[in-house]
Amino acid sequence: MRCLVTGGAGFIGSHLSERLLASGHEVLAIDDLSTGSMENILSFRSNINYEFHGDSVFNRRLMAELVDLVDIVFHLAAAVGVRRIVEHPVQTIETNVGGTEVVLELAAKKRRRLIIASTSEVYGKSNKLPFSETDDLVLGSTYNNRWAYACSKAIDEFLALAYHREHKLPVTIVRLFNTVGPRQTGQYGMVVPTLVRQALLGEPLTVFGDGQQSRCFGHVSDVIDGLMAIAGDDKTVGEIFNLGNTEEISISELARRIIALTGSSSSIQCIPYSEAYGPGFEDMVRRIPDISKARERLNYQPKHSLDDILRDVIGFIQEQVRKKKAVFVASSGR
Repeated sequence: MRCLVTGGAGFIGSHLSERLLASGHEVLAIDDLSTGSMENILSFRSNINYEFHGDSVFNRRLMAELVDLVDIVFHLAAAVGVRRIVEHPVQTIETNVGGTEVVLELAAKKRRRLIIASTSEVYGKSNKLPFSETDDLVLGSTYNNRWAYACSKAIDEFLALAYHREHKLPVTIVRLFNTVGPRQTGQYGMVVPTLVRQALLGEPLTVFGDGQQSRCFGHVSDVIDGLMAIAGDDKTVGEIFNLGNTEEISISELARRIIALTGSSSSIQCIPYSEAYGPGFEDMVRRIPDISKARERLNYQPKHSLDDILRDVIGFIQEQVRKKKAVFVASSGR
């Protein structure tokens, strides 16, 4: 197939592009590089079956041309990261809702197969665990912009399913749960790369709140397995799937596990949410996916344990740190 990946230079988008190329497909990618990076695509940038466009999905003329050329669209372009969302709520809402509107409209005109990446954030403050695709969504007050991301992605889902019902658009929605792996940056609040980098540099590991909030971390490679399975099965059209792992861990225990795996002498420092993100910030206490639907319909089964994930991230960030040290030494003439 010929595939379009929006957000193609991002963490997940670059891994998806790489897998599609390895599977013999052609890939057209678009990314405005607001959170993506050219470094993420360097290893396959010169592939004859790969074409990159450094532009925005809001460039309607370009997007119309790209959608016209492909068989399937993977829409991953979005505002990501808790810190970015809290600091730039307007951009978050406009990017997530407006960008998805463009993609849906153009895909519907050409009746293109479409897979839209949503998020576990849409479950909000629900305490019905594990989270299942048909569960109610419980969002916080509109006074608290922390929920702008969840709300914007929920609107994306409503709109996508409306296009499916009204215009017969062949669309599938995937809710991603804390996807982690090489190439992910901690710049926008992603916890695992942030803690790993702090441990490797011997800095205190910053844990927000009391650290008892828990998450389930999935390896990006396992998530790509799920996306590929959905793309290859037309019976998934009009459906929503959770993709992630079910191995739960508190953030405090995660920090201790990272310290042990890196052999770091770092301490753990708890920081109040109000200090990290401002007054009134709310967090999800637990976030556990029910992946039984993906398991039954897609034969989806995560292959990587949490330790596998952490070792991969540690190895990636160790190499980044080594390269930066080499550049510093070279530039200082030492």
